[in-house]
Amino acid sequence: MDLSELSWPAVAALPKDTPVVFPIAALEQHGHHLPLFTDSLLLGEIVRRAGEPLADRVLFAPLMWLGNSDHHLEFPGTLSAAPRTYLDLLNGLAENFIQHGFRRFVFVNGHGGNDVPGRQSIFELRQRHRDRNDLLFLLATYWNLGPNPSDPSLHQREMGHACEWETSMMLRLDPRLVGDYRNALPVEPGASFSPAARGWITRERTALGHIGAPHLATAEKGEHLFRAFTANLVAFLERVVRWDGKSWNATVSPES
Repeated sequence: MDLSELSWPAVAALPKDTPVVFPIAALEQHGHHLPLFTDSLLLGEIVRRAGEPLADRVLFAPLMWLGNSDHHLEFPGTLSAAPRTYLDLLNGLAENFIQHGFRRFVFVNGHGGNDVPGRQSIFELRQRHRDRNDLLFLLATYWNLGPNPSDPSLHQREMGHACEWETSMMLRLDPRLVGDYRNALPVEPGASFSPAARGWITRERTALGHIGAPHLATAEKGEHLFRAFTANLVAFLERVVRWDGKSWNATVSPES
């Protein structure tokens, strides 16, 4: 179900255990060859595909295109909500629907910079409503919802930025928006001070704006990635639908 197409009485009539999905992405630089709206375009397509088999069971809010992208601000065109502002924005979205009586909330994320504030947001929401045991707050980044796509033609083993994976998906989605990716030099992700987490800004890691191997992208790889990520998201949201509304553990498969 698409929230933007429903009337308020239609929303009010929905079962309150209907999962409410907030897709969250970004508008930020994606190297020399991909558009600023890449994260939002890719997540939008995955959510569109996932919405088809879940049409009568899950309520999808419109995609939130403004993300936490402060680490990209040296690159013109990037728009960002500062971390605390972004936290309050996400908290507010969930609070609106708590007020309307809903109980299951999923932020489906399509931008790496949203991960930390997104996790903090669901942590704060749970503490704020700690007297209730019927609320579910989840953050799910689409490329982390299952094993890495098992296509042997993929060089990269994980998501980068304006990389082989994202460039391939954009080639599949709208090749008109893809610039000269074939001549983009590979930029290794590196492992500075691993396994510790280091605070960083993008220009410290890449002068070009991309991280990964965009020159290896193909539309065929993009379709494989879209299918894999969509299947993982559908399976995850089906787990949310099946949750019994009170227990800590969630079913992993329909047979469990």
